[in-house]
Amino acid sequence: MSDVYGRSCHGLVLLPGARCHHREVGPAEAVSVEEVDLPESVVTQDYLKAIYNLGEWGEPGATASELAARLGVGAPTVTENVQRLAAAGLVHYQPYRRVTLTDAGQLAALAMVRRHRLIETYLALALGYRWDEVHEDAERLEHSASPLLMRRMDAHLGAPLRDPHGDPIPQLDGRVVTPPAHRLDDVPPGVRVRIARISDTEPDLLREITGAGLGLDDELVAGDGTLSAAATAAVWVVAG
Repeated sequence: MSDVYGRSCHGLVLLPGARCHHREVGPAEAVSVEEVDLPESVVTQDYLKAIYNLGEWGEPGATASELAARLGVGAPTVTENVQRLAAAGLVHYQPYRRVTLTDAGQLAALAMVRRHRLIETYLALALGYRWDEVHEDAERLEHSASPLLMRRMDAHLGAPLRDPHGDPIPQLDGRVVTPPAHRLDDVPPGVRVRIARISDTEPDLLREITGAGLGLDDELVAGDGTLSAAATAAVWVVAG
């Protein structure tokens, strides 16, 4: 089948136009992310985390329109806040180009992403939350949790490497290894694959995927009609 479609990535046959973005990221210098002095502003924390998340599984950084949609604000508000972050040395900003993180912004973003994903994992594994329920409470708790609480959560969970949706949890040294996964709709029909990650941006899609009896590490056949087009776009897979 690779002869038909022309290329594969880590053993997974891809449709034309699909690109590989499997970046290993981390801080510029060896440092514990728990020792990072986070920006006091909740808005700043949210922007840094959003820029990281939007670029994690594709091209690094985020556009102003992507940030507006993710954060639920207008374009002028995004421009104003991004310019403020640039002045603080946390992002690189040029009009009409993707906003990217500086070394300092990357470190703060990694610390926030670690907090969010550890809390989601704790809510799911220790408190019985469903995977479509964890996001909202993690959003609230991540801004106020103490370093001690985060260390205790991490130890209780056995230092997990991924959250309930398959997103990698930054480790204490800030290192993150993104698995070689692609969106299910990048894979030709008939290819057997294994689920590595499911986007958590739409709880309704998580519920649809659950209703189909699917979860992390489950196998399925691309294009078998099990999931809607929207749910298919939310599922990321590796070779089965």
